[in-house]
Amino acid sequence: PEQDMTSTANAPAQEATPKIPNDQLDSLVAPIALYPDPLLAQILAASTYPLEIIELEQWLKRNPNLKDQALADAMAKQSWDPSIQAMAVFPEVVTRLSANVAWTTNLGNAFLAQQQDVMDAIQRMRAKAQSKGALETTAQQRVETQPAEGGQEAIVIEPANDQYMYVPSYDPAIVYGPPIWPYPAWYYPGYVPGAGLAFGTGIILGAAW
Repeated sequence: PEQDMTSTANAPAQEATPKIPNDQLDSLVAPIALYPDPLLAQILAASTYPLEIIELEQWLKRNPNLKDQALADAMAKQSWDPSIQAMAVFPEVVTRLSANVAWTTNLGNAFLAQQQDVMDAIQRMRAKAQSKGALETTAQQRVETQPAEGGQEAIVIEPANDQYMYVPSYDPAIVYGPPIWPYPAWYYPGYVPGAGLAFGTGIILGAAW
């Protein structure tokens, strides 16, 4: 008798990569969940190209004096993904992503496989930080709650001034509280231990962005 081959032939396709549980996703996004939305969107896209992030960091170190239109023109000549090119305006963030490339790779893989779960994790961490008083509107950023799909609400972080972007530094254990899953070790230049959200100099969003 003919055997039904469909069940056995389809078996390998069903063995998808196991989904990352929510508590692990929460810790994975913790270092960047409080970044302004426009920058966060670029980081999530750029994290899917970790090798290009390392190439960009090396390129920026070789070309430290390129700014504004000259930087935009130089980026246009590169073959990198547009999300990588846009990150050139944020050399400090590029260094963070490059210095933590294992984490960056994990973030990119999670974003590709579980995009909505990653976005939900970012919202959970923002709500945690907000409940602890660590996430609020300041001179650098606007924090608002807006309606989202399915009757939910989303915490939105926008630059207070469209011309400038401020990148926060913070200790996840302080702004969110103790983790269920360990927070990643994360390189924050110039961060003072024990502080809440610390903002460096605002980055002028020129032609390259």
